[in-house]
Amino acid sequence: MNNIKLLSLLGNIPRTGGLFSSRNFSISSKSFKPKTGILMLNMGGPQTTDQVHDYLLRIMTDRDMIQLPFQSKLGPWIAQRRTEEVQKKYKEIGGGSPILKWTNLQGELLCKELDVVSPSTAPHKHYVGFRYVNPLTEDTLEEIEKDSPERVVIFSQYPQYSCATSGSSFNSIYQHYRKRFELNALPIECFPLAIFPRDFPKNIKWSIIDRWATHPLLVKTFAERIKDELKHFPENIRDDVIVLFSAHSLPLKAVNRGDAYPSEVGASVQLVMNELKHCNPYSLVWQSKVGPLPWLEPFTDDAIKGYVKQGKKNFILVPIAFVNEHIETLHELDIEYCDELAKEIGAEQIRRAAAPNDHPLFINALSDVVASHLRCSVKVNPKFLMRCPHCVNPRCLESKKWYQIFCA
Repeated sequence: MNNIKLLSLLGNIPRTGGLFSSRNFSISSKSFKPKTGILMLNMGGPQTTDQVHDYLLRIMTDRDMIQLPFQSKLGPWIAQRRTEEVQKKYKEIGGGSPILKWTNLQGELLCKELDVVSPSTAPHKHYVGFRYVNPLTEDTLEEIEKDSPERVVIFSQYPQYSCATSGSSFNSIYQHYRKRFELNALPIECFPLAIFPRDFPKNIKWSIIDRWATHPLLVKTFAERIKDELKHFPENIRDDVIVLFSAHSLPLKAVNRGDAYPSEVGASVQLVMNELKHCNPYSLVWQSKVGPLPWLEPFTDDAIKGYVKQGKKNFILVPIAFVNEHIETLHELDIEYCDELAKEIGAEQIRRAAAPNDHPLFINALSDVVASHLRCSVKVNPKFLMRCPHCVNPRCLESKKWYQIFCA
């Protein structure tokens, strides 16, 4: 079948909804017609304990995030089993995740700055696209199409790229349009050209910011957060406080496939310590392991225990891969490590550096990343279009081919 005939046949295919489709939420607080839309991608977090089960279900059935045997059955079982435990943790941090609050605030401040520094692309409007909880990315895409801006920048809120997080969010956009136009039966080589039927928003230009782990202002933000915490230690021990950069761990299977995440996290750490002129001893550690398979180590809690055995008693934990507060900073780091673990092992003081949140330097970082991207002629990073050297995910192959045309 030639492409012209294929596009003609696809022109009137109706849009279809998803399993977890919902419209009962606000995707963006602004109601004007933007010239440039900024789609901020993140994992998201349940805003109430009632949302925890569906949140876990989406995670446990997403093969980009986690691979399980018999996943269609085992994933829902694990989600059901873990719901009560995770609900308890959310209750202990106030009843829900603050990610949406922080992302909306960051987006509003970002667009306010962009309107000043990039007037030619103004007005700007941010949109939030979460992977596992409302506002879901697929619903946000429909909102963007209704607004019909001239250009949309898909902006990953994971500074360091991982196939399990950033990759899953980008693949979900590809999957949304593939499902919407019912193209699952098409051969891979036909699909990228088949995605542009008559009702597709062809007047919108799309581009991607997929990673920004080494941006100087991001680095300065983390450095300032660490300086703020060092002030709380007595001067006579301040230089000996160990700075532990804690990032979400990754299965070694993913690392061995060639996932870029560990090296990009390491790059962020080195630049932050350069900014601090290596004022303190430091180490990169990993948190939030799930399941029995081997993951990147040393784990954050084990590292703290090990250093205490060596006679070190004072620490600052730095959430180097997170841009806003959520369950892994507010519960795992603050409650489980800074409080409970510190008492258990006899540490003198474990403090935690705040996530970037709305720090002025961080908002400057966001606006500079986007403004520089808007001025650049490259719409998609060539690195993004590469697959891991040992990639075994067919969806990645299809997705990369599609994005090459989607952002052309």
